[in-house]
Amino acid sequence: MPVTRLKLGKLKVVRRQLLQRYEHQPFVSCLAGLYGCQWRRYQRARAQPGECCCSKVECGSFGLLILTFFLSFLFLYFWSEAQNDYIDFDWFNFGTLGFWFPWSLVLLVVAAALFTYIALLLVLAVCLLSEGQRLYLHWSHKTGIVVALAFSVIATAILSDLWSKEWKTLLLSLQVTAPFLHVAAVSLMAILSWPIALHFFRMNKRVRQVAVLGLYLSVLFSLYLVPLGMYSPCIKEAGALGPAPTLIGHRGAPMLAPENTVMSFEKAVEAGGEGLETDVAISYDGVPFLMHDSTLSRTTNVAQVFPNRTHVAAAMFTWAELQQLNAGDWFLSRDPFGTVSSLSDTDCSQAQNQSVPSLAQFLELAAWSDKLVLFDLHRPPYGHPYYLSYINTTLQVVQAHINSSQVLWLPSEDRELVQAVDPELQQTSGEKASIQELTDGHITRLNLHYSTMSQQQFSKYQSVNISTNLYVVSQPWLYALAWCAGAQSVTTNSVHILSSIHKPLFLMTPQDYGLMWILTDAVSAFLIFAVFIFHWWRERGLPFWSGSHQTHENGPYSKFRTDSFEVVCVRWSPLHSDLPCRSPHPLPPLGLQPMTPCMLGLA
Repeated sequence: MPVTRLKLGKLKVVRRQLLQRYEHQPFVSCLAGLYGCQWRRYQRARAQPGECCCSKVECGSFGLLILTFFLSFLFLYFWSEAQNDYIDFDWFNFGTLGFWFPWSLVLLVVAAALFTYIALLLVLAVCLLSEGQRLYLHWSHKTGIVVALAFSVIATAILSDLWSKEWKTLLLSLQVTAPFLHVAAVSLMAILSWPIALHFFRMNKRVRQVAVLGLYLSVLFSLYLVPLGMYSPCIKEAGALGPAPTLIGHRGAPMLAPENTVMSFEKAVEAGGEGLETDVAISYDGVPFLMHDSTLSRTTNVAQVFPNRTHVAAAMFTWAELQQLNAGDWFLSRDPFGTVSSLSDTDCSQAQNQSVPSLAQFLELAAWSDKLVLFDLHRPPYGHPYYLSYINTTLQVVQAHINSSQVLWLPSEDRELVQAVDPELQQTSGEKASIQELTDGHITRLNLHYSTMSQQQFSKYQSVNISTNLYVVSQPWLYALAWCAGAQSVTTNSVHILSSIHKPLFLMTPQDYGLMWILTDAVSAFLIFAVFIFHWWRERGLPFWSGSHQTHENGPYSKFRTDSFEVVCVRWSPLHSDLPCRSPHPLPPLGLQPMTPCMLGLA
């Protein structure tokens, strides 16, 4: 008797599924091998309709992997956006440990490596789920996940305790990156729709289906609505952007020369800085000089010249003693910004021979180049000869070497007396206050940390002719944000970099951003809907067309187990035309083997 058309059709489907399964074998083998060290076919299994994609233990491992991915991403984003303050972190460690090392970069590299590792594991898991495979994570990867999770949690906790202000930096960064993070997150949800839809329609428990789909849609709709609560000063109407903030060199140009040296200030002027910022102390014999730290150990060779006075306050040295110190060698040996290799031999030689400058030298350079000056004035320790008269001493030097209108006077002590003695000074406050208090104190400029950035406050102060300077702004994205927010000037370590920026890195009109938001959500919603429809159609065995030949995939024939070692088929026989038979050649675990006549339905 001839083989019926239905049986022959079943055999053709079995043959086609076998071939397709083997065609995908190298890809699946690679995925399963990298994820669970299951390089051989018999070591892994497909998730059958109605089955969960993994055991309870593996489900917990997958959940831990997702949690670690988000926490490691959070820390990596947090630390990468903190680059503006890496130098402060490294100098803090220098003061604590007593030796210089670029800990900030090491931390960044480790965080990036761990996040990349976790992200790759997550990609492998999603690809395996998309192929309908059951998940099995190798124990070494489970250990790696625990290590990455512990590192992210501990590092975040420690830095939050020691450096909590960096969370404000992270929030500021979202005003620039949030639109792009939104697009990336929605795109990721669209990609995840494939494995989620596949396993959703294969689940036979309604509770699981509701839980999976409910969680997925909750996250998706939350992402769709995120832009409603988004704010950025860089989203504004065309023509509303003000002038770029002027640049004030923070201790000169410390990326190009040793900080608080004549060379550093000359480099800042050459790079296009409109002002110079420094720190002033008073020597034991009454000479104002430039020094940021309370001691000389970080930026001079005091340990070699005066080994017994390494930790003595800088103000307790006479001017003659200060002139014996070298203020440039440390810059070449420690390379705090990683820029020494870019300097010419002439610059290196000049940096090596820098000395501690006096305030008079600094003011003369600023007067000659017609630059604004801004400085902190450190009160000498108790018992110092100039403990009570340090302000008058400094003020006398200022009046003797520069036009007072070029000076942004920052010290708050005896401000009324200073204002009475020299009303031409630009009184500058380092603290926020009400407009009434500021105007009563003759304040014309505020010097604020960049974390206090607020477009509304800047506009309010500007309305009464009080300008705002932000410190220390060295990253281009932060400078762009300060520009959009309306800051009039910024103090920076990177005058040579920011001076080349001619427009904000991110600037968009509300209309353009609205269009971007709507298109992103609409396109992703369409793709996700199409993916769910495709899987619904496929799992119910409805026909798909490929050219002029009708095909079926995972339809009513999905009950045929094609990854077993033996295949049940029908052998034609004159006597027993409908007896089932088994292939005399079981399929081996690996490789594409020749099809037997029984398997091909021709026997």
